[in-house]
Amino acid sequence: MASPTLQRPGRVLAVLLLIIVGLGLAAFWPGQDHSVKLGLDLRGGTEFILVPKLASGEGEVAPDQLDETVKIIRSRVDSFGVAEATVTTQGTGSGTAIVVSIPGTISNSVREALTATAKLTFRPVLAENYGSPSVTPTASPTPTASKTGSASPTGSASPTAVKSASPTPTATSSSNGRAISSALRAATATPSPKASTAPTAAPSPTPSATTKVATPLPPIQSKTNDAKLQAAFVALDCSAPGALIGGKPEDPSLYMATCSKDGQFKYLLSPAVLLGTDINSAGASLPTGGVGGWQVDLGFTSEGAKKFATATSELAKNQAPQNQFAIVLDGLVTSAPRVNEAILGGQAQITGSFTAEEAKALASTLKFGSLPVSLTVAATNQVSPTLGDDQLRAGIIAGILGLLLVMIYLLVYYRALGFIAVVSLMVAGLILYLSFIILGRTIGFTLTLAGIAGAIVSIGITADSFVVYFERIRDEVREGRSLRTAADTGWVRARRTILAADFVSFLGAVVLYFLSVGNVRGFAFTLGLTTLIDVLVAFMFTHPLVTISARSKWFSSGGRLTGVDPSRLGGKATSAPPTRQPARAGATASKEA
Repeated sequence: MASPTLQRPGRVLAVLLLIIVGLGLAAFWPGQDHSVKLGLDLRGGTEFILVPKLASGEGEVAPDQLDETVKIIRSRVDSFGVAEATVTTQGTGSGTAIVVSIPGTISNSVREALTATAKLTFRPVLAENYGSPSVTPTASPTPTASKTGSASPTGSASPTAVKSASPTPTATSSSNGRAISSALRAATATPSPKASTAPTAAPSPTPSATTKVATPLPPIQSKTNDAKLQAAFVALDCSAPGALIGGKPEDPSLYMATCSKDGQFKYLLSPAVLLGTDINSAGASLPTGGVGGWQVDLGFTSEGAKKFATATSELAKNQAPQNQFAIVLDGLVTSAPRVNEAILGGQAQITGSFTAEEAKALASTLKFGSLPVSLTVAATNQVSPTLGDDQLRAGIIAGILGLLLVMIYLLVYYRALGFIAVVSLMVAGLILYLSFIILGRTIGFTLTLAGIAGAIVSIGITADSFVVYFERIRDEVREGRSLRTAADTGWVRARRTILAADFVSFLGAVVLYFLSVGNVRGFAFTLGLTTLIDVLVAFMFTHPLVTISARSKWFSSGGRLTGVDPSRLGGKATSAPPTRQPARAGATASKEA
């Protein structure tokens, strides 16, 4: 059956060239990292084995407590900006351990943050402001705490993008630690591009809060709400590197200046009025009747209910933001709901336009945020960079050796067609290398030994595509067709097989990626990526290049070095169409006896 001929193969090659140039510019753009990111097994790093135990020392850690501990540790590791760090669990029952693997150099702060026990505290808010001058938060309603079964007052959720000035301190507020200097009141007034933040004269010799201080990192704590703490609060920049790293020690009896977990706001907080251990239950639910957004339901212990009733009675008398209590986990504010009335009875609700995910996350934090679990380092395993270099070198040597063997086979068996296959492999390798650089910069992809194994396996998959195509061409030549016709007809028959084989390989990679964990996912990701590159190279490079070669006079001659010699393939040579000789005048031919 006649097949459609690729009319302009040169144009297809030009498009592929533009794609490669675009990838090259993206990978080697000035001012960017131009290297492939390496994983723990190649780059080196540290592996911690943490053993969780109950504070009482008796019993086993419940599975939900263990899951929440892993979640907290993972959030701490992610806050360091570490790529390819993994947090997993091993064993069951009393033998359960948490394994944390972090590539690169590990500082003492990282070690301390990994083993620190997460603490949940409830603290009254003294002052609130934007986390950084460069941060422009989106206006979102402030959550409101109310009694169970009672609706929040209309209009109680005010946008957090508007900050109210702190009330003028009185002698009573000064005695309970709520006095705020005039400079701090000016700094925490309603943010406005035209608002003046110049300090006003203080009636007392309190040092100005505008005094230059070194940029601190949260949480910042002090025994008293003095000018030094207030100056540190004003200087606090939640966008500074390391500002949102949790796991630092926190004393519930001290005043605190800290940031929200997203870095949009910073808070000056009183000593804690409740601890996480005062919470008996927490869950996310929809209001009765389904009216309104999701809410978080809280239940307190008998002692916690008394503390909460006393705290909310005092907070309800204040103006914003001093009628809020901050829920602090790992030294950062998770939420800061407002209190409009005293909450009695040990049951409360937190409402405020939560989505289902946000409500469930906050409920999980409140339920397990202050875990009765201590973490001890059972073992620390160092993966040296030298070992990683040796493994990387061995993997590269194995890949190059496998590639050379495939190239030699293709050149010996397919000759000139094999040369086209070798160039196609080089093009595929170049695209894969550029993709590694771009993906490492954009989505944090890191190359591990498993990923290298996936790239080596892909060499055979790519070579299979060439074998299928070239054998189809040879079959057509054995039938006596010209090379130009064989190249087109063979492609029509081969491309279905190539697509089917690559689809099976890609499907297997996808299933393996979603069902596996750890480095196996790196193998699956690399295998799937190289399969897509194989399809791209086969359709946009190998086929057009074979089409152009088949139209050349040397290839069409079917010489022995072309790889499509009919006599070598066991077929008959394609004969040129007979030329008609003009009859000579007067000449006759007779076959009569």
